[in-house]
Amino acid sequence: MIFEHKLDRILSRAEELRFMLSGQLNGESFVKASKELAELEPIEARIAELRSAEKARAEAETLLADPDMKGLAEAELETLKQRLPDLEFSLKLALLPKDEADDRSAILEIRPAAGGDEAGLFAGELFQAYQKYAGLHGWQFSVLEYGESELGGLKEGIAEITGKSVFSKLKFESGVHRVQRVPATETQGRIHTSTVTVAVLPEAEEVDVEVNESDLRIDVYRASGAGGQHVNKTESAVRITHVPSGIVVAMQEERSQHKNRAKAMKILRARLYEQQRSSLHATRAADRRSQVGTGDRSERIRTYNFPQGRVTDHRINLTLHKIDRVMLGEMDDIIDALIAEDQASRLAADT
Repeated sequence: MIFEHKLDRILSRAEELRFMLSGQLNGESFVKASKELAELEPIEARIAELRSAEKARAEAETLLADPDMKGLAEAELETLKQRLPDLEFSLKLALLPKDEADDRSAILEIRPAAGGDEAGLFAGELFQAYQKYAGLHGWQFSVLEYGESELGGLKEGIAEITGKSVFSKLKFESGVHRVQRVPATETQGRIHTSTVTVAVLPEAEEVDVEVNESDLRIDVYRASGAGGQHVNKTESAVRITHVPSGIVVAMQEERSQHKNRAKAMKILRARLYEQQRSSLHATRAADRRSQVGTGDRSERIRTYNFPQGRVTDHRINLTLHKIDRVMLGEMDDIIDALIAEDQASRLAADT
């Protein structure tokens, strides 16, 4: 009954908004009400579909007493027996509180952690894997910063991934990714364990985060490539320090100081926005111990075991024996399972 009352309230609110929009509102109030109605209308359609199926079930049940209609009624009921739970589950998912950042593009940051050169080499491979994953989904993958080591590994990789609902797909990738394999530099054939940190941040707009120029310390310096190569003769590299938070962003990918500053500000806003979101959701996260983890970069979330050809996500105990496909960007089996687990845990907490 509680669920039914909730549905009735949604339908009433949608009607109320339509009435208000027909002439009572203007300006910012109109925009706000229009946005709320646009969010409710898909839910309204699901409610109508569910109630239509429930009505069909009631009508079919009454026809069971009619010998001439019994066969048709039983066939209809069998179909509805499978369809009704699916409709109800789909509606409950639609009613879950939305993460306002889910529809956004994202900033991806990858850095080697423990393991020296081997960690850097795997960091570079993982960066490429996410680039291929973005390509498979038709997203734009723009490299903001890519620092290479002398052996060709990655010192730091930052990319902007632009597209619909990028953050909703990638937000559970934040954490420590562990690799187990025989490094190319290993002469004894021993398996080494190395780690890489991944952070996925929702992209922030200027309206999301107010950054005062007086809070910034901006340093410019000459950029240099791997091992001191490609030394830039002009001071095009930029380091921005946000004094109140202590966040530092350095950028030297572009030859233009202006472009490097713009990229650095994009990353700074994303980190500040994520800091605000983390603070806001800290209490809720503590109350609901999600099985897919906190998304903290200090949390080990996945192991890539090359000798055994497997990838294991420790949060949901999922193991796939197709590491080659995963490294080619085919990550949907893992990512979709993480999203499903998050939805299931939130549904359980909501009941």
